Amino acid sequence: MRNLIVLVVPVLVAACSDTGSKSATPPSHAELIAHETELLKLTLTSEAQRRLGIETVRVGGGSAQRVRPVAGEIVVPPMTANGVPTNSLSNLQQIGSQQAVADGEVARTEAQARLARIALNRAEALVREEAGSVRARDEAAAALAAANAVADAARQQRRLLGPAVGAMGNQTRLWVRASVFASDLAGLSRSAQTMVRPLGGEGVSRAAQPVQAPPSANGAAGTVDVYYAFDNCDRAFRVGQRVSVDLPLEGQSSGLSVPSSAILRDIYGGEWVYRRTGKDTFVRQRIEVASEKDGRALLSRGLQAGAEVVTVGAAELFGTEFGAAH
Repeated sequence: MRNLIVLVVPVLVAACSDTGSKSATPPSHAELIAHETELLKLTLTSEAQRRLGIETVRVGGGSAQRVRPVAGEIVVPPMTANGVPTNSLSNLQQIGSQQAVADGEVARTEAQARLARIALNRAEALVREEAGSVRARDEAAAALAAANAVADAARQQRRLLGPAVGAMGNQTRLWVRASVFASDLAGLSRSAQTMVRPLGGEGVSRAAQPVQAPPSANGAAGTVDVYYAFDNCDRAFRVGQRVSVDLPLEGQSSGLSVPSSAILRDIYGGEWVYRRTGKDTFVRQRIEVASEKDGRALLSRGLQAGAEVVTVGAAELFGTEFGAAH
């Protein structure tokens, strides 16, 4: 028994010593290599700046209407105020079948209305010649009124189905549907126009006006749909296309403003400007754009008032920094 105790004690001591040595070395270590701006400093001679056409401007204050970018979808507007817009989720085959049936119903009811008009004219002529009864004329007039009512109802039902499926891609005026969270609906400026842009920012942007549409919402997502109309005579947008919509909000936002020409965007969507830090030195600095309109960008962070940024030649500095030829 005594020999057993003697053998166990050294093992425990060794285990304790191993634990202590392992705890002294941390499992990971972080070391600061360099600050981001220290790695991106450019020094150019006066002659190089002249060849690149460098121009700078001081950062100042500005204000713009508050907007909230959301995703939207281009839809076909209805033919009547009581109609429902056609979106990409609609079953076009079913809509086309319904339109064909509605077109046939319109033709049938209009033919019956013409026949009722002929019967009324004949009854009126007989009354004038004292060869027919007034009762027959009144019945013919009532039949014409009923036929016209049925024809009007058929035409209205056809208009509710929207334009023909084959003509949906030729609409010169389209709507965009944007989904807004119900909690944000109160802060939305419903009388102001919005801007519609293709996803990715490439392509033309289009001003759209708010329109009244039948109420629609997504209960599962908690969103409400709002609609805007815009001209599409140049066919720049297609039905079903996903776009970015800058929804206008109540109030104005203020901050620092720079020309849009000073902003560079990398392949990852990062936004940058070149800031002059000395007579011949420039630093690429990250910024964040809150809104952009009419050639000016309102910043949410990244610069201080009075900073001098490059407005002409920023792309050339970007190419100089990464070795791209110009």
